[in-house]
Amino acid sequence: MPAHLPDLLASALSARRALLEQLHAEQTTAYRLFHGSVEGAAGLTVDRYGDALLVQSFHQSLDAAELSALEAFYAGEFPGLPLFYNDRSQNNSRIANALAPELVASAHELREFQEMGVKYRFQARHAGQDPWLFLDLRAGRRRVMQECVGKSLLNLFAYTCGVGIAAAKAGARHVVNVDFSESSLAIGKDNARLNDLPIRLRFVKSDAFAALRQLSGQGQANMVRGKRMPPFPKLEAHQFDVVFLDPPRYAKSPFGVVDLVNDYAALYKPALLCTVEGGTLICCNNVAEVTREAWLDQLERSTRKVGRAIREVEWISPEADFPNPDGQSPLKIALLRV
Repeated sequence: MPAHLPDLLASALSARRALLEQLHAEQTTAYRLFHGSVEGAAGLTVDRYGDALLVQSFHQSLDAAELSALEAFYAGEFPGLPLFYNDRSQNNSRIANALAPELVASAHELREFQEMGVKYRFQARHAGQDPWLFLDLRAGRRRVMQECVGKSLLNLFAYTCGVGIAAAKAGARHVVNVDFSESSLAIGKDNARLNDLPIRLRFVKSDAFAALRQLSGQGQANMVRGKRMPPFPKLEAHQFDVVFLDPPRYAKSPFGVVDLVNDYAALYKPALLCTVEGGTLICCNNVAEVTREAWLDQLERSTRKVGRAIREVEWISPEADFPNPDGQSPLKIALLRV
């Protein structure tokens, strides 16, 4: 870590002053305070989630002196907020460090924060790896809230259902969240209960491929190449006004392979078939080496193959707490009118 780490933290906070004022005014209490990959300390991130600060290091561990300097800086800027450090510099990104005994109970405490007036849960340490809401996707959730008023939404790879809950809070008439993880959906249900939602959300525990094939009308066979598929919920064919697609970089299951580099089309095509003619398909790709231009070319070719057309493209960039001076953010979000 740079010897002048406190200076880097101060510079990053100064650059965000206007943004933080705006976010607080719209009832947002979660944001990135330091984005080390472009602010001088690669692999180090500092996030605020309501009444707690989360520090994570992905490339190398913070030593005791570095952590002490970081704690001292934020204690001065955000007095009273506990700071939790997760060292994720090991190969599998598993948290490698033990917390001080006095912090253990607090790190496992269920907390609450807001984003654009929507309430969510946060826990600094839990059974999974990632925070329960990805802050760089705020711009996507913001756009969904604008787009989904009075419309239906299919939220794929929903994780803790932040996109679906934001849509419902904004006035969506029907929301379906799909994820294979029962524990993630349980957090999503808890998040939904925190908010005074005008509709009841649907939560579907399913492999995305199995859900998409059924909803798109293609159907999911119980036997594939002589092998019985794992159990999956039976779904009726249904198209949605808005489909939100946010897959992981790579995942493999008996139903299919998610590969954002080599085969985004495997997911994109059935997602497109689940989108009403003239509807909106919002796609995410978080692989840094995939350029906007190459990815959009893949999407356009896939769209033509199913006899549809992309009528309009809108790029949604992460907000200013995730600076990208070259304009090439690893997270790419494309809103497509199809």
